[in-house]
Amino acid sequence: MTATMPDPASAIILGFTYLAVKHMLGDFFLQTPYQFENKGIYGHPSGLLHAGIHAALTAPVFWILAPAGSGLAAAILAAEFVTHYHIDWLKEQVVKKYALEVDGSWYWRVLGIDQLLHGLTYVAIITLLTGVAF
Repeated sequence: MTATMPDPASAIILGFTYLAVKHMLGDFFLQTPYQFENKGIYGHPSGLLHAGIHAALTAPVFWILAPAGSGLAAAILAAEFVTHYHIDWLKEQVVKKYALEVDGSWYWRVLGIDQLLHGLTYVAIITLLTGVAF
C-alpha cells in the first residue's frame, strides 16, 4: 500500500511541522553531553551519532510526504546526515575560533544561524518531496 500525499499546502505545513518538532527533539531532548561536547572534533563518533539520530528522525516525514521512491528517500536521508553533521561541526569551529561564550551575544547569533541552516535543509526536503517550488 503506497501512501498518498495530501494537497500541496497541507503537505508543506504538515511536513515542516514534523521536521521542526523532530529537530527540537534531536537537538534539545535527545542530544547528550557526549554528543555536544565532542561534535566539534571532525569524525568523532558523537557527531556522527547526533547526525544519525537526526537522519533517523527525518525518515517518518515520508509517511506525510510520500516520496517518489526509495532511492529518493535514501538520498534525502544521506543528505540530511551529511548536511546536519557539517552544519554542527562548522558551528563548533566558529564557537571555538572566536572563543564564544554562552553568555555572549555572538554565541547566540551563531547558534541562530546554525538553527536557520537546519531549517533551510527542511525547506529543501519538503521541496524535493512535494515538487512544489517556492
